[in-house]
Amino acid sequence: MEHVERDSMDVDVVIVGAGPAGLSAACRLMQQAEAAGQELTVCVVEKGSEVGAHILSGAVFEPRALNELFPDWESRGAPLTTPAIRDELYLLKDADKAQKLPNALVPKSMHNTGGDQTRYVISAGNLCRWLAEQAEGLGVEIFPGFAAQETIIEDGVVKGILIGDMGVAADGQPKDGHMPGMELRAKYTLFAEGARGHLGKQLIGEYRLDEGRDPQHYGIGLKELWDVPADKHEPGLVLHGSGWPLAKDAHGGWFLYHAENQQVVVGLIMDLSYQNPWLSPFDEFQRMKHHPLLKQYLEGGSRVAYGARAITKGGLNCLPKMTFPGGLLIGCDAGTLNFAKIKGLHTAMKSGLVAAESVFEALATGDEGGQELTAFTAKWEASWAYAELKESASFGPAIHKYGTVGGGAYNFVDQLLGGKLPRVHDTTPDHAALKPAAEFEKIDYPKPDGKLSFDKASSVFLSNTNHEEDQPCHLKLADPALPIRDNLPEYAEPAQRYCPAGVYEVVEDDAGKPRFQINFQNCVHCKTCDIKDPAQNITWVAPEGGGGPNYPNM
Repeated sequence: MEHVERDSMDVDVVIVGAGPAGLSAACRLMQQAEAAGQELTVCVVEKGSEVGAHILSGAVFEPRALNELFPDWESRGAPLTTPAIRDELYLLKDADKAQKLPNALVPKSMHNTGGDQTRYVISAGNLCRWLAEQAEGLGVEIFPGFAAQETIIEDGVVKGILIGDMGVAADGQPKDGHMPGMELRAKYTLFAEGARGHLGKQLIGEYRLDEGRDPQHYGIGLKELWDVPADKHEPGLVLHGSGWPLAKDAHGGWFLYHAENQQVVVGLIMDLSYQNPWLSPFDEFQRMKHHPLLKQYLEGGSRVAYGARAITKGGLNCLPKMTFPGGLLIGCDAGTLNFAKIKGLHTAMKSGLVAAESVFEALATGDEGGQELTAFTAKWEASWAYAELKESASFGPAIHKYGTVGGGAYNFVDQLLGGKLPRVHDTTPDHAALKPAAEFEKIDYPKPDGKLSFDKASSVFLSNTNHEEDQPCHLKLADPALPIRDNLPEYAEPAQRYCPAGVYEVVEDDAGKPRFQINFQNCVHCKTCDIKDPAQNITWVAPEGGGGPNYPNM
């Protein structure tokens, strides 16, 4: 497209992403401005059609950061209504047997009951919707349905973002009603896009923020929401487990939480460091629900929502530098999740609070922006969130190195000794862990029964995913020939299986030859392809604003 004139808007702070980190930062910025009697313009852009549409998390929530942000959250009506009351951890031995682990053998980081604070079974999407209301009440402007497409960088300094154009056809030409994206310029820009944010990924490369760090590690989280019969529902019951159906070289764990309104959430988190290209995380999850331990809660119920999202889980060893001239990388965009707790909302929120305090401190002195906020690093490293990450730095790498049981034992001993064991590292990127298909037997997954297990098409339908069909594909192939030329013979083209939404298919063309097909309309924005493709040939970029899933209360 030829050069287009763009509208430009100047604000003090732009925040990319209305998730827990971004909204916490927005609220804290305005709280400080109000207390200081200072004018401040804060704007949040969100690619989802509404706040919460793209939010997916377990979630058992630890309200530590929320207590700091809004000590009166209860009277403000925060959606924390189901305290975690019972906590159980299981090892699934095979398709029928399960062994309950005694509480004394469960690493203390995984306890969800007892201790000094109540934890809650929540919908992270609804928490974000509530945080957005608080933010708007404080004077924050939130723009849902607008995708940040590019970072504005001038003379090495981040100056804001460019919103993606609306109304561009698949061939790149403007359609009727075409609207050029706006420039949002700011003194400081906070990137809070969640796991593997596409601008965050570019910034890490541009400013070499991961220098001297281990490569980042990810998991894929798959989740369903079920309405269940009253006699099977125990609000606040929290179950976790690992083992069957995952093979020994594939690490992961499942969760089943009893939420409010006679609903349970069930899910599987699988490390994307798995080796077998025949493996399909989606199908492992569907098979898993047939285990008697999980089936007892789901049978007779109905599935009402489905979604999937990558999780940044490398922890402290992989945490990039979070500062660069003109901005900060926060929350899961950086990788603040504490995988030892299977929790990231509280640490993401804390990173947002620390970011807001560092930005406001600079702006209060009359700073015109564009500095590298090195004060943030000192504040962050002095925070309880950083201390949590430091304490559990070996958790993920130990599981990668010694397996689920061996790694679990290492972590149990390490926590008993107060983190005195030598730090474990995993320096193999997830995409490089994949081995040739010839080294493994093909996995024949059972056919879904339509009661407990389902196919990808009906699952994507439940995610309410929608994209304007006549737009450029947002899944970019560096080399369009590579999937069929290299990935198909070597890895049986694993994109067909690691994608949880049926976006990638190998189909036959008219001449009977294999062709790589991308059904981008199905994309639930999980980012797994960007992470796991063995050739790193796929780059996920934001599609037109408002596209993607529309999760109800995930």
